[in-house]
Amino acid sequence: MANHDGVNEVFLALADPTRREVIRSLGRGPASVGELARPFAITLPSFLKHIRALEESGLIRTSKSGRVRTCTLDHDRLAVVGDWLDEQRRLWDERTDRLESLVTDLEETV
Repeated sequence: MANHDGVNEVFLALADPTRREVIRSLGRGPASVGELARPFAITLPSFLKHIRALEESGLIRTSKSGRVRTCTLDHDRLAVVGDWLDEQRRLWDERTDRLESLVTDLEETV
């Protein structure tokens, strides 16, 4: 079984639509907190709580240069979710294949 350390933290961080939108934006490349906050109708302190949650989950890293804080997506951390989903998909595919085989075998014996 694959190692899924931290998958819960990543899913919790991604449970919020604002955070998912930030992740989507960062998929295009690094961006400042100001650029990321611009589309949202929330205060900067409220937006910073989302940035902190994403940072604590490991999905993004931030760096500060002067007064500008830049966010960068950690693709490896995001891959934790993809790996977990791939494993679940494989397990369910195997189960449905076995069920299909069982039903087919039953139909052939009847």
